[in-house]
Amino acid sequence: MKTVILCGGKGTRLKEETEYRPKPLVEVGGKPILWHIMKIYGHQGFKDFVLCLGYKGNMIKEYFLNLKEMSNDFVLNLADKEKTYLNNYNELVGIVYFVNTGLNSMTGSRIAQIKEHIGDDEDFFLTYGDGVGDIDLNKLYEYHKKMGKIVTITAVKAPYKFGLMEINEEGLITKFDEKPERIDNQINGGFMVMNKKVFDYLSEDENCVLEKEPLKKLVQDNQLAAYKHEGFWKCMDTQKHVDELNRIHDQGAPWKIWEKK
Repeated sequence: MKTVILCGGKGTRLKEETEYRPKPLVEVGGKPILWHIMKIYGHQGFKDFVLCLGYKGNMIKEYFLNLKEMSNDFVLNLADKEKTYLNNYNELVGIVYFVNTGLNSMTGSRIAQIKEHIGDDEDFFLTYGDGVGDIDLNKLYEYHKKMGKIVTITAVKAPYKFGLMEINEEGLITKFDEKPERIDNQINGGFMVMNKKVFDYLSEDENCVLEKEPLKKLVQDNQLAAYKHEGFWKCMDTQKHVDELNRIHDQGAPWKIWEKK
């Protein structure tokens, strides 16, 4: 069962970082966020990946081609370029398909273009290249099979954009919550499961946006299920989010389930 990761967007709201590198290579805790996402899946047994590349996709290819050298100490013979590794630490394992899905393609188009790489699998995982969470992927997949729908989306609680205050009759603030979660407002947290029938809803036209007509049509057809995730989840859309994720990483990184005992 393959995991498709959308890695082609330009990340315009994060231009401080993405002017020089693609968004999935923006670092959290010294590693690209894409590395963290693949560790989440790989640790739970899902090690075959399809990366939908676009903006600065060659940089993502170069990162993986040099991953062994970046992860290990080695001795290089300059005469014949032969390397002797002093250790043999493999940070990531599995098989990765690197697929160029176009510079300006939208999400639905990118997914449609990797149909042939899904192979004989009936279902596949799909997620964005900018979000992490302590998702139990096996429970997510069990839920998807139980619901029997074409697509299952992981739903997460959205924080308020502004802080909330409670004020008593005397004009004093009795409660201040900077970023409360909205219990009644669920958003798409990525970490989706899709049946191959989803390709009937998609088009390779570069303007096909998964989150618009395809998902709306799936709703109309009663084929879109929600898996509610109550644990940790964060995405990375702005420099503020990058800074926040790095702070959380330094405090314990709850999404790093591979380090939990």
